[in-house]
Amino acid sequence: MMVKLKPIHTEDDYKEAMQTLAALWGSPEGSLESDQLDILATLIEKYEEDHFPMDIPDPVDAILFRMEQQGLTRKDLEPMLGTRNRVSEVLNRRRGMSIEMIRALHDRLQIPAEVLIKPSKTPA
Repeated sequence: MMVKLKPIHTEDDYKEAMQTLAALWGSPEGSLESDQLDILATLIEKYEEDHFPMDIPDPVDAILFRMEQQGLTRKDLEPMLGTRNRVSEVLNRRRGMSIEMIRALHDRLQIPAEVLIKPSKTPA
């Protein structure tokens, strides 16, 4: 299936590209269709970045999400954040994180640094 690839400028272009993507999905690796799928996915990704930007998550929300993903407890954060009290203060948004805490969370939990350095929401 030969597809005419073109830039995505409008919502209609985007819808058409998504339909074409669905048609090309599962193409054999190394085929012309697979190459077209890669190019089309790149075009779609660029359009989505420009038109549907995603906010960087709150750092505490990101930590809580990663804890849930990995089955971690607050005690598991103590080597990265300090005492039990310190962990509680950070997770309850009563204390900001030091650069050492951010580095430890980034290294051990693989949370992007740009997420961790963002100011956290104010406590509820």
